[in-house]
Amino acid sequence: MNVIYAAWDNLINNFFGTFGNNWLLYVLEFIMFSVLFYLMFKVLKSNRANKFIAVNVIIIIFSGIIFAVAGFAPHVTVIIIFMYALIVFMMYNTEIKRLFFDSRIKKRKSDHIDMTGIERVIDETVRAVQNMSKNDIGALIVLSNDNLPEGIIESGTIINAQITSQMIEAVFYPKAPLHDGALIVEGNKIYAAGCFLPIAQNENLPKDMGSRHRAALGVTTVASVTAIVVSEETGIISIVKNGEIKKKYADAADLKNALSEYYWSDLTAEGKL
Repeated sequence: MNVIYAAWDNLINNFFGTFGNNWLLYVLEFIMFSVLFYLMFKVLKSNRANKFIAVNVIIIIFSGIIFAVAGFAPHVTVIIIFMYALIVFMMYNTEIKRLFFDSRIKKRKSDHIDMTGIERVIDETVRAVQNMSKNDIGALIVLSNDNLPEGIIESGTIINAQITSQMIEAVFYPKAPLHDGALIVEGNKIYAAGCFLPIAQNENLPKDMGSRHRAALGVTTVASVTAIVVSEETGIISIVKNGEIKKKYADAADLKNALSEYYWSDLTAEGKL
């Protein structure tokens, strides 16, 4: 108990005792620290680094307590904040530059879509997937809620086009430049195509599983999305969610169920319809 009382007295004497004489520096420190934390949080949040956010919050709280109890002078604290900012910039310089200077990074909003529009989009998507399956054209479609890491979106090409069967099939046409990557659907739009996804590295996966299926497993592990895969070798359609193949040999009914769940459950929960 004596240690706690001593620490409390230290805090009162060292921190509050000097606040009156150095209030401007303390206000400056608070503003600088708040801006730094906001920018760091925004960068980490955009890259889905939730664990790093939690770690940084713990470090910041712990450091704040130490600074207050130890009674660091205001100018020393300012120097520490600048050093911390430099470290953050060095670690995330690409993400920070991207955040401020890349015009492609914007909050993506789908146009409002009604019941008739949803049914049309589902029909167009099912038609495209079945056509590609019949012709053994490989495809990977990701149904996103604007919840994919920005790095995935930026690895491809922004399209922002209406969903039609012709458009989807054109993207995956074997000689098309974007056919090897994933097509990202957000609401009633094809947002991007040719995107590279994280590949599942599970050693228990079958050796003959193709890269599209591994990519579908990988992206549905890191984000709450649904992936539709068409095998280039067999034309088999698979539906992947939560890091596992939910349905293999999917037919039109299975596709409609998956798409309906996306539009009526996932998107309505996000308030985007």
